[in-house]
Amino acid sequence: MVKTLIEKVTEDLYLLRLDDDQVKYFEALWYIPEGITYNAYLLITRNKVILFDTWKHIYAKEFIDTLTRVVDIKDVDYIVVHHMEPDHSGAIPKVLELNGYRAEVLGHPLVKMMLESFYRIKPKFRPLRDGEEINIDGKKLKFIHTPWLHWPETIMTYLVDDKVLLSGDAFGGFSVPPSIFDDEEGVVAKYIPYSREYVASIVGHYKEHIVKNIEKIGKLGIEVKIIAPSHGIVWRRAPNIIIDYYMKWAKAAPERGKIVVIYSSMYGFVEKAVSIAIKELTEQGYQPVVLRFTDSHYDTVNDLLGEVIDAEALVIAAATYETSIFPYMQYVVNMIAEKIASEKPVLILSSYGWGGIAGKRIASILSQAGFKVVDIIEFRGLPAGDTEENIKRRVKEFIKILQA
Repeated sequence: MVKTLIEKVTEDLYLLRLDDDQVKYFEALWYIPEGITYNAYLLITRNKVILFDTWKHIYAKEFIDTLTRVVDIKDVDYIVVHHMEPDHSGAIPKVLELNGYRAEVLGHPLVKMMLESFYRIKPKFRPLRDGEEINIDGKKLKFIHTPWLHWPETIMTYLVDDKVLLSGDAFGGFSVPPSIFDDEEGVVAKYIPYSREYVASIVGHYKEHIVKNIEKIGKLGIEVKIIAPSHGIVWRRAPNIIIDYYMKWAKAAPERGKIVVIYSSMYGFVEKAVSIAIKELTEQGYQPVVLRFTDSHYDTVNDLLGEVIDAEALVIAAATYETSIFPYMQYVVNMIAEKIASEKPVLILSSYGWGGIAGKRIASILSQAGFKVVDIIEFRGLPAGDTEENIKRRVKEFIKILQA
């Protein structure tokens, strides 16, 4: 059952949060049993009310009920749209309807067209220039265009006087944290993997823009005391923590010694080969992270991407299937290439019955994305005897390359 929360971030800035534990597939794609939050914000000055974003359309009623616990909806003067994705803009039509369309909508120039096409509404709209600063009833708001975090129209708002950065999708994460703020280190420690997973799956394709936009914000010379994203924890104790993590993940910076093993196995042949490789890695002092797709277990692709993004190296194993790659592993490999393109070393294992194809195709996909394919070990059927010894030997060679 969803839960709504209202919390003051500063004296006049309110967080309106919905904890969505009902969503199972975020964007109808990413399996998130941990749920997610939708964070909107409300700034109340002496004479003006400014709303920043809303919630998913299916929670429009809950949003209206929560909003009206703080202000009369007819008193909302401005709606700032940081990102038009419907998990943030979905309740805007209902807000405007109950508001009598008196509120002026502020956003990236693309927002006007998107509002009209998404919701068939034509509100009063004011486009915001990159770096534009406006004064609303004594409050200075600076707007920063941050394209591709995570759509082209995304912006952030910097509340100059309070030094609060309303960051939209950036600096957010999956899950429903038990706390609103980052005050407890234990809560943060449990949350960080969900944020890593979020970065890898949601904005991984645009990771170079994470770097560009973080550098852009740094060059503005603004002091950020609080980061208030549209998902997850509000960062007030140490906002630089999430900035540093985002930069690390965007660069796919490796965690020394972290090897991620990913495999699919229909009838146990590939799984046997992988068990040999894992045993060799373990004997050499590694503790590989293993993700698998078998007839009894499927890991989630977003979990997988979260682990891959800071891995030092990968071991990927799949069988040839109908003269190609086992279908789900082809999907997985394509997602790795799409979301985590990097120079990480890769060792590939591949089983075949009558002709070896999958190993070379996996290598081609990953090589084109920048990965360094160190070796391809192909074998017919169940690995045994010389094949087993060959896998051990070549895993040792792979390790030597990592340690060089």
